[in-house]
Amino acid sequence: MVVAAGSGSRFGGPKHDLTIGGVPLWQRCCDVFRAVGIETVVVVGDVPGGIAGGERRRDSVLAGVEAVPDAEWVLIHDAARPMVTVDLVDRLLAAAIPNDVDGAIPGLKVTDTVKRVQRDRVVETVDRSDLVAVQTPQIFRRSVLLEAHRSAPGLDATDDAGLVELIGGTVAVAAGDPSNIKITYPDDLARAKAIDEERSEEP
Repeated sequence: MVVAAGSGSRFGGPKHDLTIGGVPLWQRCCDVFRAVGIETVVVVGDVPGGIAGGERRRDSVLAGVEAVPDAEWVLIHDAARPMVTVDLVDRLLAAAIPNDVDGAIPGLKVTDTVKRVQRDRVVETVDRSDLVAVQTPQIFRRSVLLEAHRSAPGLDATDDAGLVELIGGTVAVAAGDPSNIKITYPDDLARAKAIDEERSEEP
């Protein structure tokens, strides 16, 4: 599923109509998933053929999960990450489906020094040796994901893996992709367009 129901408050407005190379962000994501061979792609958001989203991201994800009742596995991706690649999706599928796990997520090793801050004071330097920055898409067994969403309906989680972890689910980590950037601010869209241009020039 592609989640395209956000308000885009930090960007300055909804992002579902933004384009890169003349193609809407959500459509670029759908094209990659179909290229991988995923048969059913559901878009949650105010786009052609999309289904209605919810007030929170997790509500929109649940709507998408309920729209595919026959699926064993569900892949969840934010339309705000339009530079997703077939290679990344393939790595994620390989980390999840053949293995004894409930899901898999892409992660990038944290290379910057990380500080915990309260107000304007540093209170701790965090050990980064076992930290990763997490991206989407994320894949989960549908039954586990439904249980996770229904077990803590009041929690506004930042990603679905966090909900699965709360019910004791096992989540594997695959290598993420530095070019799989999230478009949060206008400058991010310019970066994504630059990445797209670089890819189009590759032999």
